[in-house]
Amino acid sequence: MSLYNPSRDQARQFLFDAWAKFKQAAVLTDLEKIAVEVLQMHPEYHAIFNAPEQYLQQAYFPEMGETNPFLHISLHLSAIEQISIDQPAGIKAMHGALREKHADAHLAYHDVMDCLAETLWQAQRDNTGPNGLHYLQLLQQKVQA
Repeated sequence: MSLYNPSRDQARQFLFDAWAKFKQAAVLTDLEKIAVEVLQMHPEYHAIFNAPEQYLQQAYFPEMGETNPFLHISLHLSAIEQISIDQPAGIKAMHGALREKHADAHLAYHDVMDCLAETLWQAQRDNTGPNGLHYLQLLQQKVQA
């Protein structure tokens, strides 16, 4: 597995493996611990992560109202990483303001993830890199809303 650019199946397998190790009380890596913490926040996904053979290849269609649990968890992990290193600069303070606004860290992460998803979608649409300034502007709008 490429550390920096895993395939869809490799990223999914990482989550399945981390969840299985957690359930077996096996030793987890630091990244697996973070993934498990996020998975624990989402009991609605536990059945999926308990059945890797059924869900490894599952397709999800947003236009049919389906949420992709793998994308959701991966966006959580990305947001956690960005906030921990304050990259883009200012995201840590924005997350703090959102935590205060909601009085709920999980809801604050979801606001960050919404902005991240929109930023990534725009980069894909425009065939460019993600625009960090626009990302922070979206976050500021969430803080002020």
